[in-house]
Amino acid sequence: MKAISFKLSGRFAHFKKPDVNSHTYFTYSHIHKVALLGIFGSILGLRGYGNSKGDLPEFYERLKDFKVSIIPQKPYFTKKIVTFNNSVGYASQEQGGNLIVREQWLENPAWEILVLENESDEFKELEKRLFKKEFVYVPYLGKNDHFANIDEVKEVELKEASSDMVCISLAKKDDLVLKKAPRFGSNFFYEEYLPMRLKEKFLIYEYEKIVLSSWVVERRSEEFFEYEGKGVWCE
Repeated sequence: MKAISFKLSGRFAHFKKPDVNSHTYFTYSHIHKVALLGIFGSILGLRGYGNSKGDLPEFYERLKDFKVSIIPQKPYFTKKIVTFNNSVGYASQEQGGNLIVREQWLENPAWEILVLENESDEFKELEKRLFKKEFVYVPYLGKNDHFANIDEVKEVELKEASSDMVCISLAKKDDLVLKKAPRFGSNFFYEEYLPMRLKEKFLIYEYEKIVLSSWVVERRSEEFFEYEGKGVWCE
């Protein structure tokens, strides 16, 4: 199966968790599918939140059926808390209109992104723009001051996984069975609930438990493929 691969990286990233915002705005540890579709939407010039005529943002409505795989360059990225002032007059009801913001940022994040080929016009246009680096809007990593770098664009081939192997991409926990720890090298396990979809009308995230590990896994899903001798999960 054909797919488009590219490296997505940046100096910082912030993919805001909506459930905690009383003191500090926290970030997910990796980019999630909804945020990734938003980057595709910016490349294609599609409307986002607050600019769509329907219940869902245009980018999500048109790209939600894309199958993607997210391959982190390392299992964990360093996080830091940054404090800054938002002094625009409408920022808050604080005296003087100054809002003190505390955010958690990822430092130097990088992922390889795979986008499985489909027959849609949106895929063909995305493929063309990725190779030519002609983007309608500047893509960013969660915030418009965290610019995204897109490099190493290439066409790759995936094939159906025929045996147990290490999964190097983020994957839904229910679609894999951990079989065997590595004999050599690092041994790690990451787990987090990440947004996978948007619920219609309410525009809230729908979550899946996502994992990344160094273990050999047994697949439970047809969404598991082999890529350069390793397993990747696509949804």
